[in-house]
Amino acid sequence: MTETIRVALVDDQPLFRSGVAAAVDAQPDLTVVGQAGTGAEALALLDGTEADVVLMDLRMPEMDGVEATRRLLSPGRAAARRSPLRVIVLTTFSLDESARAAIRYGASGFLLKDASPELLIAAIRSVHGGGAVASTGDLASLLQPSAPLLPPPPAGFDALTERERGVFDLAASGLTNAEIGARLHLSESTVKTHLSSVLAKLELRDRVQLVIVAHRHGLAPEAAPPSG
Repeated sequence: MTETIRVALVDDQPLFRSGVAAAVDAQPDLTVVGQAGTGAEALALLDGTEADVVLMDLRMPEMDGVEATRRLLSPGRAAARRSPLRVIVLTTFSLDESARAAIRYGASGFLLKDASPELLIAAIRSVHGGGAVASTGDLASLLQPSAPLLPPPPAGFDALTERERGVFDLAASGLTNAEIGARLHLSESTVKTHLSSVLAKLELRDRVQLVIVAHRHGLAPEAAPPSG
């Protein structure tokens, strides 16, 4: 039986929320478990409701989406949950400072509020599976270090095996597990195993954080050319 992905909607515009809720609830594997109009309401909702993915508007009264994301993904709240919570921030402007801050606090990426319903649904499924929302290039632009000197590689990077380093490089370039498998002549399940080991050694939560670390530390290779 297919797992149902529980979605929470946080936006100060009821009409926008109702439209998104209709699109989400129309999917057989998705369900809306709660809605909130401010960041403060989102905290109260999600402290009492189990959700898998939150669609978070960045600009709201009382408490904006950046602060709500920071609090929702804080270590204390994360430890109290039975399953991981993923946040997709919704913004009117691409690559803005609020989106940068939210991703640094742990959001799994961002979408423009005028994204198509199909893209929104695909994004929810992607982040629930540990993927990123936004192109690798967009994430890199959002997270370029401001200082000219790059920090040293994170702890655990030297412990990666040669195969794990190959998986790291291709994942940082934006390739999917299937594409990595084709490039390295591995099964998709083997790629997943190696990727899980990479995340564990680097103490990263998901693929989004892997992309962030790769670009922040200057470890990301040039975007890999498509396989042919």
